[in-house]
This record gives sequence, C-alpha cells and structure tokens, in this order.
Amino acid sequence: MPSTDYLDHLAQVRLFSSCNSKELAKIARASDELSLPKGKVLMNQGRTGREAFVIVDGQASVDVGGVTVAELGPGDHVGELALLDGGTRTATVTATTDMTVIVLSQRAFFGLLDEVPGLARKILSSLAGMIRDLDEQLAPHA
Repeated sequence: MPSTDYLDHLAQVRLFSSCNSKELAKIARASDELSLPKGKVLMNQGRTGREAFVIVDGQASVDVGGVTVAELGPGDHVGELALLDGGTRTATVTATTDMTVIVLSQRAFFGLLDEVPGLARKILSSLAGMIRDLDEQLAPHA
C-alpha cells in the first residue's frame, strides 16, 4: 500500500479530488516517483503531453511564451489535461530546485479507467467543476 503522504499528494490533484482512498491507492500504484535535478524541463510549451506531474518536494517555474507566470511547490500539479487528450502543453515547466515528483502516464491512466469504471464518472465531475470555475473567471455572473 502506498504511503499516506503519497496518497495525500494525489488527493490534492483536482482531477482526483473526489476519489476515495482505495481509488487513490490504485492511482498511486499506477504512477512513478522520480527525482529530478535543478534545471530539468518537465514539459515544453507546444509539445505533446503524455503525462501529469504532482510535486512532492522542490520548486518549479511555469513559463508561457518565455514569461514566468507561476511558481510551483509541494502539492502543486501540472499536466493533468494531457492524461485526457494528449494535447499540446500550454506552458513550459522547469525545476528551479532539485525535485521529487509523482508521474502518471496517459497509458497507465487509461488502464485505470478500464480497471475502475466508476473512476471515469468522478473525473468527469471534477472536470465539470474546473470548467465552471474557468467560466466564472472569464465571465462573472452578477
């Protein structure tokens, strides 16, 4: 069984926020933990994405068009939309310190959906919430 800390990190990923501990444990078993050196590029803007990352330890910068738009740290996550569509990355993410990350590949993710069909419904619900939040940010309702 993966550690409680590992499961806590996965539970912070909005895409998995409605998953129970058993489902999170399956996600954890399907993912890998990697150590990355400072300066390592996790993803490049415009390139195809095939995995998502959860930061366990360390820091990273998020650049869009060469401009830093965010700094990430433990508990933050990036690339989760690549799990769903394998589309192009919307930003470049680079380790600004040595890092430990949890990586979930698109292939492992789809395998989980086949193994745990109820997981798809929970993920769709999380996505709907993300879209509603974006809609509210773009066009606040009076």
